[in-house]
Amino acid sequence: MALDRWIALVILMISLAYGYTAFFTMDAGLPPFMKFNAIWPSTFPKGLSVMAVVCALIIVLSPQKSDAGPKAGDIDYRRLLDYKLGQALSLLAMMVAYALALRPVGFLISTVGFLVISAMILGERKLRFLIPIAVLAAGLVWYLVQGVLGIYLRPLPIFFGNGV
Repeated sequence: MALDRWIALVILMISLAYGYTAFFTMDAGLPPFMKFNAIWPSTFPKGLSVMAVVCALIIVLSPQKSDAGPKAGDIDYRRLLDYKLGQALSLLAMMVAYALALRPVGFLISTVGFLVISAMILGERKLRFLIPIAVLAAGLVWYLVQGVLGIYLRPLPIFFGNGV
């Protein structure tokens, strides 16, 4: 089986577990007044899981291509070590570090750090462009989430005294 089918099969399994959670366990703890809303907190996860299952099934069940070998631009799973796995694993580690740093460091500092370091891992070296763009993007996302949507995001670390 080709690498794209294996990846689609993994995504299918994850999507089925996510969909089971969204359809059967997420809404159990809803307060009574929210059960009359048209949109529940599980609405987006339900739609996302259904779309992911459909897309993964299309890839897994589509007719097999001829085995004439990989074409230019295709991923050859027999040569996985020839790709830039260090960059990919570094980015995965950065995502984990970002998720762990959000609460203690605050949204703005952790987001700017994640964007700058991740871009440098991918090869960007022009810090005069990179830092202002990362600061602007993090500030804009924070304003939209906090100011427009009204969802509190701690912008800075706790020791700066900006609240709980």
